[in-house]
Amino acid sequence: MAMDGDILFTIITPSTGKRPRALQKAVQSVETAVRHAALSPEQVEVLIGFDGVKAQPPETSLPLRSINFPPDNDWGNGIRNLLIRIARGRKLIFLDDDNILKPNALRLYLKHFDAEMVIGRIDTQLAFDKPYIPELDDGSLVRQCNIDPLCLCLSRELVADRCGGWKYQGKYEADFLNILDWHRRAKSVVVMDDVVGVYDFGRSLDRSALSRRQMNMLDRLSAERGASRSAAAVRPAMNF
Repeated sequence: MAMDGDILFTIITPSTGKRPRALQKAVQSVETAVRHAALSPEQVEVLIGFDGVKAQPPETSLPLRSINFPPDNDWGNGIRNLLIRIARGRKLIFLDDDNILKPNALRLYLKHFDAEMVIGRIDTQLAFDKPYIPELDDGSLVRQCNIDPLCLCLSRELVADRCGGWKYQGKYEADFLNILDWHRRAKSVVVMDDVVGVYDFGRSLDRSALSRRQMNMLDRLSAERGASRSAAAVRPAMNF
């Protein structure tokens, strides 16, 4: 059994319990990242908080603890805060149940293990009209719609002790507000161009559990493709 100081990473995952296939893929992605980083399973813990349901935890070779919390109904905000309180890893990674880590994520984070906040890029092609975030442009790096918790690897001391955990519960923009606090108070920040995760990777694995944003985007893409096919059908033939 690993002691607290031996646990390098804690993966924090809130879940409604409605995406078992996506959740399994998320945890499998952590297993793959552990192997690529040449870590032992005992150096990574996975914490899953189910929101008001008694759900079956995914299968994994990693140390995993799943907790059936009372209903939160707050986009996972309260559950994240409770999981932070029991986390034992020196670094925290926020992995929602429909996202995945890239195989090289933990290996990259190990390179910058002394930094309190590491910011990587994530693939957002399945969710937004931009391929990656954050966009590394002339604007502020930490701004609305330019960063997500999946981008981050954070010191537990920074998040849990100095910043008081996951705050701003009840606010839809809690992700951004917490990240802003952490960025302001971090003693050291590393920004990488490397991709560390895929956003919405598991969106279609459990079809009945799509979020409203995911359904709206799929409806829009379907409408755009239908319009393209209609335009091609009425385009006059060219005579050569």
